[in-house]
Amino acid sequence: MAGKNFAWWQSGVIYQIYPRSFQDSNGDGVGDLPGILTRLDYLVALGVDAIWISPVMPSPMADFGYDVADYTGIDPVFGTLADFDRLVAAAHERGLYVILDYVPNHSSDRHPWFLESRASRSNPKRDWYIWCDPAPDGGPPNNWLSEFGGPAWTLDAVTGQYWYHAYLPEQPDLNWRNPQVRDAMLAVLRFWLDRGVDGFRVDAIHHLFEDGRLRDNPPNPDWKPGMSPARRVIRAHTMDQPEVQEAVAAMRRVADAYPGKRLLIGEAYLPIDRLMAYYGPGLSGFQLPFNFHLLSTPWEAGAIAALVARYEAALPPGAWPNWVLGNHDRSRLASRLGPAQARVAAMLLMTLRGTPTIYQGEEIGMTDVPIPPGRVQDPWERRVPGLGLGRDPVRTPMQWEAGAGAGFTTAAEPWLPLAEDWTSLNVAAQERDASSMLSLYRALLTLRRAEPALSAGAYGSVVVGAPDVLAYDRWDEATGRRLRIALNLGDGPQMLAGFAPGARVLLSSHLDERSGPIQGAMRLRPAEGVVLELPAGA
Repeated sequence: MAGKNFAWWQSGVIYQIYPRSFQDSNGDGVGDLPGILTRLDYLVALGVDAIWISPVMPSPMADFGYDVADYTGIDPVFGTLADFDRLVAAAHERGLYVILDYVPNHSSDRHPWFLESRASRSNPKRDWYIWCDPAPDGGPPNNWLSEFGGPAWTLDAVTGQYWYHAYLPEQPDLNWRNPQVRDAMLAVLRFWLDRGVDGFRVDAIHHLFEDGRLRDNPPNPDWKPGMSPARRVIRAHTMDQPEVQEAVAAMRRVADAYPGKRLLIGEAYLPIDRLMAYYGPGLSGFQLPFNFHLLSTPWEAGAIAALVARYEAALPPGAWPNWVLGNHDRSRLASRLGPAQARVAAMLLMTLRGTPTIYQGEEIGMTDVPIPPGRVQDPWERRVPGLGLGRDPVRTPMQWEAGAGAGFTTAAEPWLPLAEDWTSLNVAAQERDASSMLSLYRALLTLRRAEPALSAGAYGSVVVGAPDVLAYDRWDEATGRRLRIALNLGDGPQMLAGFAPGARVLLSSHLDERSGPIQGAMRLRPAEGVVLELPAGA
């Protein structure tokens, strides 16, 4: 829902689809594009405005689509380009925007560009990737480490040089300093924009450039056994290099040449001060550099209030905020916080100022699923086992109904195992339960759509004098209508005082009725959040 003078992505809500696990239409155990099409009406009923689809381009699936072998096609496991076109058309018919994953940092080692680059040192595409002679001892050129464990360099025995890969060896990094690479990758954006895509989530943008002098990364004095091996060094020379910003600006210029306010979202796990640079000078960069800080902030009222204040204060003039509580790489919300606080978190996400992104399954309270060793798919877990880095537990199939295959697939075995609770925790069961997590998400999204104060209004922190309570106001600057959100992040009741006569509860995360107006004070139950309407002039 776009308000007056607001772009659709400012007042809208984004829903992330991990296509392998959303809906399987052909019984092969893997989700696909026709499957997504069959669930569009569910997403409309949920109340979201846009769908972000994780990678569906042709890929050997070494990293499940983030190793792209053809930037202008659809992998057969997901369908065809015609299927994609039908999905975009059907989404647009329903008023849904479509955001596609774009992976500019690296391709697959099976991509024709890399096959040519690897063929010989004199190949015209040699400089499309990052090659370097061995160190004097024959080893890697420097101490750079792969995010997935081990050196970030792999030796090509035929040409005698190493290629650089921030992730898997099967994901060689593209050389964005080469103008031909830049032009080719910007042409990829145009290809999908011409097909009607409304925007892109740009993967791993902070890795796009590396230090041109290939200097060693400094050791990390805070690294301890049990942490990711990649964190043994501080990524000073392999991440967030200055040249990234011009590349982002070039992507933005491509998007801005198309009608309809096309959206660019940037994936960059960075401190707030460094993240702000990705809005670009004069807001010429990403409209939404992903803000992941809620994922790592302690679930405490003071810590979250401080985070929101710090983030809001850091935003460049005119920049639009955004918030994320879950995605395909991080532990699920209900596993991190528990089912009760996950409901409070849903209210937080839907009532903070800025664009929220929901990860599929959060709206029914799905949890991390233990993966037996024989069913592990994630290359990170396979390369660095036992550290809890594997992402399979958060990528298991969507739980639609209690029947066989959870309504996700008719296959005897889906690509990842189902959660044990699928027969009780599923969409169909929650649609019949007026107090379910799904009912809460629908109520929150309905309220957000109805209240300009929530979808596009101003924000102000409020001190209520109750421990464990996070409180803030949202107000519509055009009408003055003011709402107060109060979230009990603790496991005991809390008393809130100081309400002017006429305040009333619009929505409780418990989804039960609170009768009558509030008379000066109200009691918040454990793990309860409320949205209150404040009287005019309060």
